[in-house]
Amino acid sequence: MSGMIAGHLDLADNPHLSSLHWLKLAVGIAVCMATARTAAMAFNRLVDREIDARNPRTANRHLPKGLLSVSDVQKLVYLSSVLFVASTLLFLPNWLPVALSLPVLAWLLGYSYAKRFTPFAHVWLGAALGLTPLAAWIAVRGSAVLDNPSDIVPAFVLAIAVTAWVAGFDTIYACQDAVFDTNENLQSLPSRFGIKGALYISGLFHFLAVASLLALPQTTPLVGNYTTWTVCGIAVLLIVEHLLVSSRDLSRVNQAFFTVNAVIGLVLLAGISADLWLA
Repeated sequence: MSGMIAGHLDLADNPHLSSLHWLKLAVGIAVCMATARTAAMAFNRLVDREIDARNPRTANRHLPKGLLSVSDVQKLVYLSSVLFVASTLLFLPNWLPVALSLPVLAWLLGYSYAKRFTPFAHVWLGAALGLTPLAAWIAVRGSAVLDNPSDIVPAFVLAIAVTAWVAGFDTIYACQDAVFDTNENLQSLPSRFGIKGALYISGLFHFLAVASLLALPQTTPLVGNYTTWTVCGIAVLLIVEHLLVSSRDLSRVNQAFFTVNAVIGLVLLAGISADLWLA
């Protein structure tokens, strides 16, 4: 979404850019997203394999069950990481993605250790996904950002929204492991503040997400009424998400986590797309 907004701005500034330029950007962003996600998820499974084996909810994952070897997953992490860094070369002569690739990768992989020392690991995960709109914007608008740092403000607002949204729903999901995390001395908002307190904090995260999305049209004229109405719909969906779970009944966590959040992502994409192509 951030890349689409940035692309429209860049096209307005440089109307004679070739189709090959846009193809390189699209391929580069897609490959970066896929390889970064693969590296981060594989590394998380690798680091947490012993914890996962002791948790009944995760004991059937590939490493605890012996369906994959540690060396197999290590190779996947190495390969994905190398491909992620290498794919940033597609954005040259924009050198910013290349320069930032290793710090970004370090942040993504570092999340796997976060719950060992902070109950706000959910925010770390949120920020990991929140880097996506910033990274896409920099990939498309690198020179503009260097010339005028305020150019990245729309992506920054989206990054705050994504960070808060993900932190909120990850907190809800983590409520399933509140007892396990407490027994294992693992940090999480549910283990620190209890399920009821964690759900309240999750609500605050989601309030921040909606507020940030409502502010997005103030940062760029390319986003307007369609997005605003879409965000109102997202607010309703988030309320539904919180109504599905309670401190006394977590049986519908998966419905709240997977189904509702998938719809939210598609709704936001539709709203921003409508503003960019129909308004």
